[in-house]
Amino acid sequence: MNWKKKLYKQQNYSLLLFVFVLIVSCNNKAEKTSRVASLPFYEDATFTPHWLDAGSNEVKEFHKIPDYSLTNQEGETVTSQTFKDKIYVADFFFTTCPGICPKMTANMSVLQEEFKDDDEILLLSHSVTPKIDSVATLKDYAIAKNVNSSKWHLVTGERKTIYDLGRQAYFVEEDLGEPKTEDDFLHTENFVLIDKNKHIRGIYNGLNKTSVQQLITDIKTLEKEN
Repeated sequence: MNWKKKLYKQQNYSLLLFVFVLIVSCNNKAEKTSRVASLPFYEDATFTPHWLDAGSNEVKEFHKIPDYSLTNQEGETVTSQTFKDKIYVADFFFTTCPGICPKMTANMSVLQEEFKDDDEILLLSHSVTPKIDSVATLKDYAIAKNVNSSKWHLVTGERKTIYDLGRQAYFVEEDLGEPKTEDDFLHTENFVLIDKNKHIRGIYNGLNKTSVQQLITDIKTLEKEN
């Protein structure tokens, strides 16, 4: 093969390689920028999606997180008004948990970092062992985990208030059809996405990186909602 044929072959190979890289790059870009137009609403433990118009009368009557009063790691009172006109992610943990909680906290930290400069986004972690997790204990935990108190509230309070919120408001447990008593321990890896009007808009596995990335995507989608 003479040098002209070699040059021609090399040029064709380079062109094919360029086209392949371009196609792969375009596909990756499409995946990263793909967004659903809107998020569904949820009203019970089955997490059946309801696709509603965000401004409709039906949404106004839809399930909302009820009012409550808890105390955060700074000793400040935290109520539903704390999250007025905010999007937030809620979870349930305890500071002495040796199992799933450290991973959940690490993934909440991912959210804190992602939205550190976004005042519309807050995080809310409820202690399920409030008698153990005093304000001082939560403060120590917050320091150890680099929690930004203006972004992320770790809360304690009345056990019944926290457990009622978890089971009857956020629906974080997956044991459908199994009645719970006040003595039953609340332990779940779920993160719940709440919109500015206190509606549930998504539930995610707080131990799974892919699920957390989907949560980040959904938060950004929710921010665009009118």
